[in-house]
Amino acid sequence: MRVLNVNSSLDLKSGGGTAERTFQMSRFLAMQGVDCTVLTIGYGLEQERLAELAPATVEEFRPLWRRFHMPRIKWASLRKLVDDPDIVHLMGHWGVLNALVYLVVRIRRKPYVVCPAGALPIFGRSRYLKRLYNAFIGNAIIRNASGWIAVTASEIPHFETYGVSSANITIIPNGVVENDLPSGAVERTRAKFGLPNASLILFMGRLNPIKGPDMLLNAFQSIAGDFPTCHLVFAGPDGGMLSELRRAAGDRGLSHRVHFLGHVDGRDKTALYHMADLLVVPSRQEAMSIVALEAGICGTLALITDQCGFSEIAGIDPRLEVPATAAGIAIGLRLLLSDKASMAALEPIWQQFVRNGFSWDRLIHRYIALYCGLLSGNANS
Repeated sequence: MRVLNVNSSLDLKSGGGTAERTFQMSRFLAMQGVDCTVLTIGYGLEQERLAELAPATVEEFRPLWRRFHMPRIKWASLRKLVDDPDIVHLMGHWGVLNALVYLVVRIRRKPYVVCPAGALPIFGRSRYLKRLYNAFIGNAIIRNASGWIAVTASEIPHFETYGVSSANITIIPNGVVENDLPSGAVERTRAKFGLPNASLILFMGRLNPIKGPDMLLNAFQSIAGDFPTCHLVFAGPDGGMLSELRRAAGDRGLSHRVHFLGHVDGRDKTALYHMADLLVVPSRQEAMSIVALEAGICGTLALITDQCGFSEIAGIDPRLEVPATAAGIAIGLRLLLSDKASMAALEPIWQQFVRNGFSWDRLIHRYIALYCGLLSGNANS
């Protein structure tokens, strides 16, 4: 079987969770013997990361306009890339690359599947442009697909607004690779970023309104007096809120307890998971948090909002899911940080839950079953 996997970015800094999902899915498909090629826009992906993707291969179009992930297209190359595989997989929704591949796919009558990964609702900036995109091509991309993948059950209503029946949707959650997150290097990372040997609350992600870092900072302010040795760490690239968050921390007298590290990956990212007492995912909207899974496989509890599409975590302990408000997050922080014994008991349970249900070794077979079913004419296989 030959698969073309399309995503505007494989770079974790610019592509975030969908880049990681594309990377791991392609990597594990290839490890199962599938001839997998990833088509992306070249943003200077490191050779080390490309090597980790093997035996899958990467085809890159040079960027023309980074703001909208617009590539310099070579039509002959694009036609060949679409002609070669048996099936095409489109990750995300709002990318120009997806739209261009879709046009060629339709002309060539090639089966394709879509996995928007939570991107279907019109949220955040560029709402007017997103409505235009949907009117001209986005709605058609979703409706005309041969298969539809939701990251979580909460994403199914998003598909239904585009005219897709829930009966036709396959749920394949995000996954994690335990071997990619080994313990170690904690003290090295602590010294590198000047972090105290104290209780740490960790935020891992873009500093963007949809990710809710402002709500977390507000929540931390409200509980800081009761937990005077606790520090808040923001690890992630600026998505437009860094200056605002720094100013707010200073205005509230918390600059010495709030740390902004910028984009973090590799050993430093893993070390932060291992040194944190608690990861917080304060998102206003998210399909399913990959960083919660990464923290979990490292044995670190995650506190998430009820807008993260991952309510299964409440089955571990209802305190781990809270309303997507500063007040809700503050209540969750207070309940957990005041009961360290309970947190310690929950950590191995949470870790095993992630290990059993969200390992890429297991999830990849769902993709293969879906592709085989579509190619054989049985979409429910």
